[in-house]
Amino acid sequence: MGMSVTISEATDRDAEQIFRLQYLCFQGEAALYGNYRIDPLVQTLDSVRREVAEDCVFVARLGDEVVGSVRGRVTEDGAASIGKLCVHPRLQGHGIGARLLRAVESALAGQRGATRFRLRAGHRSEGSLRLYRRVGYETVGTVKGADGVPMIVLEKPADTYAATA
Repeated sequence: MGMSVTISEATDRDAEQIFRLQYLCFQGEAALYGNYRIDPLVQTLDSVRREVAEDCVFVARLGDEVVGSVRGRVTEDGAASIGKLCVHPRLQGHGIGARLLRAVESALAGQRGATRFRLRAGHRSEGSLRLYRRVGYETVGTVKGADGVPMIVLEKPADTYAATA
C-alpha cells in the first residue's frame, strides 16, 4: 500500500464514509447472530451525522479513505460509553482498532472528564471481546440489546488506556 493509517477526529465530511464503512463492517456481526436489524445496520445517515457533530468520534484514514471509526460519549454516571468500533475487513488485525480505542479514550478522559470507559459486545463476538480484554477491559455484566442480541458489558478505569501496538 505504501501509506500509513492515521487516526484523527472525525468531521462532518466523514459522516457518509463512516456510515458506509459501518454497514460493511457489521455484516459479519449480523450473520453471526442471524439478525440483520442490529443497530449499526439500521442506523440512518442523519443519525451518524448527529453523532459526528455531538459525540467524540475518531476515524482511521488510509489516504482519503476512512478505514475505521469509533464513537464515545460521557453518560450521566461519568462513564464514557464507547461503541461502533469498526475497521475495514481488509485491514483488521493490524492494531487499528486498538489505536482508535486509545484515541477516543484519551479524548473522553482528557477533554470530557470520563472516569470509566464502558463498552458492549455481542456474546458471540469473540474477536471484539478478545481485543477489549487485551486492552484492559473486564466483564462487569450482561444486557440484552434493543435488537435482542445478548451483550457482554465491559469496563475499565479511565486512567488505563488501550495499547497502541
